[in-house]
Amino acid sequence: MCATTLIHDTSHITYESLLDGNRQFVEETLKEDPHYFETLANGQKPPVLWIGCADSRVPANQITNTNPGEIFVHRNIANMVIHTDMSMLSVLDYAVNVLQVKHVIVVGHYGCGGVLASMSNKQFGLIDNWLRNIKDIYRMHAEELDKITDEKAKGDRLVELNVIENASNLCKTSIVQNAWQNGQELKVHGWVYDVGTGIITDMKVSTHNNSKMDEVFRFSPLNPVKGRV
Repeated sequence: MCATTLIHDTSHITYESLLDGNRQFVEETLKEDPHYFETLANGQKPPVLWIGCADSRVPANQITNTNPGEIFVHRNIANMVIHTDMSMLSVLDYAVNVLQVKHVIVVGHYGCGGVLASMSNKQFGLIDNWLRNIKDIYRMHAEELDKITDEKAKGDRLVELNVIENASNLCKTSIVQNAWQNGQELKVHGWVYDVGTGIITDMKVSTHNNSKMDEVFRFSPLNPVKGRV
């Protein structure tokens, strides 16, 4: 007898149902707090930047029990921090230098499709160029990963290593290092979310400076060019 794999039913979601849902959301919210949207429209001051996966099962606010205005969010395939990604860097720059967030968290999740795809030799299309970055992480940790015979366990470990390496990449950006040099209160963290249990695991890579970073990645203070107006 074969077990039936249950997948969350989305058949009731339509274009119209999204608009209906918005109206219901506004109505219920205003009943609870008549000034909710008026207050929210005054501006934002979130203390956290969340760099997560685009996966629809990992919504930042819901799984941390926070409200709109409390987490600034950037999402992409497999929660990557790539130094040529201007979208991610622009979000990071705004979060750190304008919003003055106190925490930046790279959040991965077990069963991540991007991570699992990077473990194969199959071509998927344009995304292969993006997944190359995860393949490099596999290469860096191949000695450990190749010893894991269970494919699920191997995938889970690569998810963890992907978070750890991308948190490290975050620390190597000039944006984060300049904030530290300027004495800004800023911490970098790495988490992994378990879709099957709802639990977040802290990867214990939190840092608030570049003291443990390899010397080659540490930026010296930016000196102004003489004669510049």
